[in-house]
Amino acid sequence: MAAPLTLTAASAADTQAIAERLGRLLVAGDVLALVGPLGAGKTTFVQGLARGLDVPPDRNVASPTFALVTEHPGRVPLVHADLYRIEHERELTELGLTDAFDRAAVAIEWLDRFPDAAPADRLEITIAFAPGDGRTLTFTPGGPRSTEIVDHLR
Repeated sequence: MAAPLTLTAASAADTQAIAERLGRLLVAGDVLALVGPLGAGKTTFVQGLARGLDVPPDRNVASPTFALVTEHPGRVPLVHADLYRIEHERELTELGLTDAFDRAAVAIEWLDRFPDAAPADRLEITIAFAPGDGRTLTFTPGGPRSTEIVDHLR
């Protein structure tokens, strides 16, 4: 597996541009785990991802904190999930994520709370605060497909 890749974004727009580049590489079956503290920019990242997946610009890509899962049409469907409000692992089956793994690109915020809820071959993206409005984004692959994605991002 490839070593993690760390990129720095000076602004929210930079974060979205990196995510858009990633989105252009994704195919159905790719899973992203978005990790970071509240306010780090996980949803901002997914907004850029949506652009890279050709989600129509009129779609409101917002945090699914209360909806838990939203789906957006695009070149590849984008399923965006947020596990922040999930308290018990048994609640995960109601989200329908297992079905989504085969037919969409799936971005899951707070997957670190329930790491077994997604395939092992996923790309973990850790977003951390950096000076000013910046962010540090670390891409850690978990298997062959996610390694291929990271290699293309380098």
